[in-house]
Amino acid sequence: MPNRVEALTIVLDPEHTVSGLLQRPPEAAALFVMAHGAGAGMTHPFMAAVAQGLAERGIATLRYQFPYMEAGSKRTDTPAVAQQAVRAAVATANHLLPAAPLFAGGKSFGARMTSQAQAEAPLPRVRGLVFLGFPLHPANRPSDARAAHLHGVRIPMLFLQGTRDALAEPALLAPLVKRLGGAATLSLVEHGDHSFHVPKRATSNDVQVLAGLCDTITAWIAAIPRPAAPPAGTAPP
Repeated sequence: MPNRVEALTIVLDPEHTVSGLLQRPPEAAALFVMAHGAGAGMTHPFMAAVAQGLAERGIATLRYQFPYMEAGSKRTDTPAVAQQAVRAAVATANHLLPAAPLFAGGKSFGARMTSQAQAEAPLPRVRGLVFLGFPLHPANRPSDARAAHLHGVRIPMLFLQGTRDALAEPALLAPLVKRLGGAATLSLVEHGDHSFHVPKRATSNDVQVLAGLCDTITAWIAAIPRPAAPPAGTAPP
């Protein structure tokens, strides 16, 4: 059975919902709950390409809209509203594939909102966070203040970052990841910008970069240890 994309409705509260897209290959090895960036929603070509690439590697994805994007607004949600959407998407993922190892994160704004949610209170069953272009600071305003909450994240984190990312100065990001300790892994895309585009002079092209991102995510997920099986007669964590 080929992987398929299924449209979903994710319930935030009794009065609010957002759209979601579940893409799952047969016998998915894991499920990645993937939030979009600030300027484009879950159907952006980059999001769709990552979902397809991961599906080809046996990883299911759940993409979803933040409420502002669902409403057609250009103004991002407050952290509280965005984190509510993150938690609702993770809850939906747990319901859809309860046996699959669960990971969360996303692109830029989605990565930051997911990490903030995890730092505030652990996301149920989520074993690790994957950041596709973590927005460490605004463009041309280098700082690592946005990352202070990451020290409260107690699960593994994978930072996928371009070396030309204007929102993550390499001289700030690499020391930050080192300070986070063994739970944090940094994978750099040489010459990549915040959208992982590379210039023509680069030794790789955008298609190869995307394949590399999906390979890295897949290998990192596979390397995360599975929790010990609970004693017979007890519920799984």
